[in-house]
Amino acid sequence: MSADRYQLWGGCFEEEPSSVLRRLNDSLSVDSRLFREDIQGSRCWAAELHRSGHLTEEDNKAIQDGLNMVEKDVEEEMLKNGRLRDPEEDIHSVVERRLFKRAGVAAQRLHTARSRNDQSATDTRLWMLGSLPKLHAALKELITVLVDRASNEIDIIAPGYTHLQRAQPVRWSHFLLSHAWALRDDVTRLEEQKSRLSRCPLGSGAIAGCALPIDRMRLANSLGFEDVTPNSMFAVSSRDHLVEFFNWASLCGLHLSRLAEDLIIYSTQEFGFVRFSDQFSTGSSLMPQKRNPDGLELIRGAAGLLLGEAFGFSCVMKGLPSTYNKDLQSDKELLFRTYDRLLDCLKVAAGTITTMEVNNNKAFSCLDTDMLATDIAHTLVRNGFPFRQAHHVVGSILRRASALGVDLKNLPYEEYHKICPEFKSKEELQRIFSWETSVEQYTSLGGTSRDAVNHQLDILRSWLGSTQLTCTK
Repeated sequence: MSADRYQLWGGCFEEEPSSVLRRLNDSLSVDSRLFREDIQGSRCWAAELHRSGHLTEEDNKAIQDGLNMVEKDVEEEMLKNGRLRDPEEDIHSVVERRLFKRAGVAAQRLHTARSRNDQSATDTRLWMLGSLPKLHAALKELITVLVDRASNEIDIIAPGYTHLQRAQPVRWSHFLLSHAWALRDDVTRLEEQKSRLSRCPLGSGAIAGCALPIDRMRLANSLGFEDVTPNSMFAVSSRDHLVEFFNWASLCGLHLSRLAEDLIIYSTQEFGFVRFSDQFSTGSSLMPQKRNPDGLELIRGAAGLLLGEAFGFSCVMKGLPSTYNKDLQSDKELLFRTYDRLLDCLKVAAGTITTMEVNNNKAFSCLDTDMLATDIAHTLVRNGFPFRQAHHVVGSILRRASALGVDLKNLPYEEYHKICPEFKSKEELQRIFSWETSVEQYTSLGGTSRDAVNHQLDILRSWLGSTQLTCTK
């Protein structure tokens, strides 16, 4: 063991690792974030060793008291400095060295039948179980913001777009809820991960299992897990829960990116549907008039980084032989980076949408009567006309209106009748040119009529009140 740092291995080594290897190998700057989980796992491991007769009451008490003091010391140091300055290579070594100072020789019995392989895997799962509920809550908060705005702004009618071309009028609420539903699926997918994540690897040892008759299920329950990993080799090598989380995060980021892109477009002077608050906008160092949607642009950029992290870690995993390999050490760096980035994106998105202003007059002014072409076709269909013929008829009407330099509303009734005698009266045509009438005809489930939108709101409100993701102890 090196004289300047506490090392959990090295009895058969005559030389210390080179400084360049230490730079690549040491992970304390990353995994110090797991100190609470590492101490929690050590508490429960010591208690299980004691219950199974492999740790005396005196040693167990010394370890438990010592771990409490170590946790307090580390908390204070992290709060003061933001990091640990210990010379050890990882958080496991730091905790054991500090425990040795507090508990003496008893600390050297803590690692009995335990490996850093199952210890590290347990720490990471514990951290995820304790932290993912924060993502769950942030997603629900963003969905709540969208639902509240959709409820309050249900009377706003705006252009709906396909291919970024004006398509049909829709309620602004319908647009907002289209993103809420995508995020709701993200919440569901996050909840589905918990059963696979909540399996305790501790007690698996390095590869073969534990040689002592410990009760792994009791140990798992004491840590807040629902189950144990069923195979020790699988336990120390599997990072499927991380691959699943990274892929989930990349999909959630994709949804946030699309929401951000829509709002960025709608905030341009060319659209002018929304205006972002000072809190969630930035300016230009050269052009005083600029109001830039940097928060949303950063979300859009983060989506690509989240996708890259997911792909990158899968590439790390794909070529590994069975059980633990040091390549897996990169999992925590990617986990923390993905988690932090996504949580910030969710909070920025919620804040941006909460504080933005919607210019309903500008949205209304962008409605174009040509967007009611489908409504004209529907009128012919209701009169018994085959839709394909109706589609061609309306195309001819649009061409005639363009030739005369007028819109559909101002095209004379005689022109309609000349192209298709099925148009019964001028009054029938005029009834078509109402934005409220247009949106109200889409009454099917998932449609943009008032009742259909309110139905969506009712479902989402009920779901928001019933879903939750609980964390571990």
